[in-house]
Amino acid sequence: MIITSKTPHLDLHGEIESMVEVLVNDFINENILLHNDVVVIIHGKSTNILTKEVHKVLSNNKRIKKYYLDNWNLGQTIVELKDNL
Repeated sequence: MIITSKTPHLDLHGEIESMVEVLVNDFINENILLHNDVVVIIHGKSTNILTKEVHKVLSNNKRIKKYYLDNWNLGQTIVELKDNL
């Protein structure tokens, strides 16, 4: 179980779909440099537009070990980062 309140997070509420790729990839890169293993991306759960875009970006990023919706909060995705490449 991951306690997400103490995990680095990126809140995308209010962001537009076209900004998601830049914001997510920058966030991932920063956290890899900081040697964080797990991060959380908050996308909300209203229309799933941001969720789908976040998951598309994560699936194309080679620095991601795995990602999944938080079972306790479907408005956020938990991301496990690979060790430095």
